[in-house]
Amino acid sequence: MAYQALYRKYRSQRFDEMVGQEVVATTLKNAIVNHQISHAYLFSGPRGTGKTSAAKIFAKAINCPNQVDGEPCNNCFICDSITKGSLDDVIELDAASNNGVDEIREIRDKSTYAASQATYKVYIIDEVHMLSTGAFNALLKTLEEPTENVVFVLATTELQKIPATIISRVQRFAFKSITTADIRTYLGKILGDEGVEFEDKALDVIAKAAEGGMRDALSLLDQALSFSAGKLEEEDALLVTGSIAADALVSYVSALFENDEEKALTELDKIFAEGKNMLRFTEDLLAYLRDLLLDKNAQYERNQIFSWIDIAIESLKTIKETTQTKIAADVMTMRLAEVGQTHLLTASQAEVPNEIGAEIAALKAEINQLKAQISTGQVQESSDSQNNPLTREVRERPKAVALKKRQINKDLIYKALAEATNEARKAALSAWPELVASVTKPADRALLNNTSPVAASENFVVVTFPHENLAKRVSENEELQNFCGNLLSSIIGFAPEIISLAEQDWQEVRAEYVSNLKSESPQEDEEQEDEKIDETVTLAKELFGEKVVEIND
Repeated sequence: MAYQALYRKYRSQRFDEMVGQEVVATTLKNAIVNHQISHAYLFSGPRGTGKTSAAKIFAKAINCPNQVDGEPCNNCFICDSITKGSLDDVIELDAASNNGVDEIREIRDKSTYAASQATYKVYIIDEVHMLSTGAFNALLKTLEEPTENVVFVLATTELQKIPATIISRVQRFAFKSITTADIRTYLGKILGDEGVEFEDKALDVIAKAAEGGMRDALSLLDQALSFSAGKLEEEDALLVTGSIAADALVSYVSALFENDEEKALTELDKIFAEGKNMLRFTEDLLAYLRDLLLDKNAQYERNQIFSWIDIAIESLKTIKETTQTKIAADVMTMRLAEVGQTHLLTASQAEVPNEIGAEIAALKAEINQLKAQISTGQVQESSDSQNNPLTREVRERPKAVALKKRQINKDLIYKALAEATNEARKAALSAWPELVASVTKPADRALLNNTSPVAASENFVVVTFPHENLAKRVSENEELQNFCGNLLSSIIGFAPEIISLAEQDWQEVRAEYVSNLKSESPQEDEEQEDEKIDETVTLAKELFGEKVVEIND
């Protein structure tokens, strides 16, 4: 006998064999036992949760002459014919390929004829949401005036696309996603029946990757068994599903918790080198972070995990929309690491000595005194408050914790711009992609992504960054500065100093520099003024390129 796929071999043939859909199965069985058969049903839910299987079981049960407690016998001619798909009275249609008005009208016309062999004529229409508007209207007419002993079972994965007029004329059953535990138990039972040894962790990987669909789980299990050598191991399941190993996720998150951005990027590079999909990685990371939230023994702060989850969800959307998934994952990693650093800073700032209470009390007393003086018109400066070390320290405290904007050495930038040439800028610009690709450290390479030289000479290269903190980190990284200078020397023949600037700062400094060029010499007459403006514009174009120079009258 030819090999049969597991999802076909182990397809449910009875209501009590359906996994994770106990409510639906019980309701349908009770309806059969009590002879309360409706003319139309709508089964909605995610893919692979048993909608079509339930429809076939229902068709067998209402037509089986030997049914017991709403269950078909699966031994009689009717049951066997429905299982094989050969009974003329049970018609299964795929609405994706039969979605026109003519097909539905044909069903309406044929439904007027009585069943030839079974008690009920059953129409099972899968993916019914694919029907056209005209087809839905034709189906609506049939549902409004149902023929006796004709049952329609509609199945869909997208309930929101079904017209409300259809939904109001059917009994709707919602099939839920099957839990990971139920899938894992069922897979273990199947492997036991097949006589295959397995590791429990392998089933966990497959059950999670199935995302609530039993058909997907059985298909993945089929692939894993074909790949494995006799025994199903966790490594086999990871390779087949593309899931991320738990150890890799632990190492990655541990690096983030330790604020070791470079280590986290290295772990991400290892995962990517194994051929893992960055979308799958982000999804597995979210699942792992969720587990950490539920683990009361975890060593991580909940607020920190909440921040990580927010960033991961935002990054997941970006990764789905971009083709540069690795770069998006690198950026996500850097943002996650920054959250850890910010969390530590906030925690350290929160450790305020208890003596602050006394300082606050003293300030409150002084404020009350000033209010009293204002109300009586006797306002005078208190020398005690000026000399009071407690109040002075409290007043000056915000200066100590305020975040300072990075100071920019404008003289150095002006010097670089004075020496800059368009030829040097073009040379640096052409060499920059090779330079970024040659950086070996993942953290350093991630810093230089989305950067480019905007001005250059033999002594300086001005490079802009999307954010100020990135520019600061590069300017403070002496090793990276030396590497870039040496590599540029080998590519373009000169080793310039790297000047790192945020994009916003660069726009301001460039505008100031061009403005200073205009006002350096006195303007004797209108002709000389136009000539100087032309010289300034020409110089600006040589420095920055024609595309970035805008002339305003």
